[in-house]
Amino acid sequence: QVQLVESGGGLVQAGGSLRLSCTATGSISSINTMAWYRQAPGKQRELVASIIRDGITNYADSVKGRFTISRDDAKKTGYLQMNSLKPEDTAVYYCNAGITYYYTRRGNYWGQGTQVTVSS
Repeated sequence: QVQLVESGGGLVQAGGSLRLSCTATGSISSINTMAWYRQAPGKQRELVASIIRDGITNYADSVKGRFTISRDDAKKTGYLQMNSLKPEDTAVYYCNAGITYYYTRRGNYWGQGTQVTVSS
């Protein structure tokens, strides 16, 4: 069974940095797409960044120039490097991946979420 395991969240001062990771486990053939979402209390879940298999990336306007999404296919892991963090970045961050498993089957999976808190 495919699972996504997240790590790297925590408490950081405004202006600081964190790196989130998302590792896929199971009988995985490839990770086709990977994305990071976030959800703050009372807010809708929003797309933060995404990366496709070709390496093309997209970012929400609110994080452009500060966040970088990347992937290491050999490790079956995606990353979100977050620099110049602001209090408004505080949220639970979720990774999402489109995965090919058992060579031909495709599915979409969510990580368990990791809390990022930015103090002023």
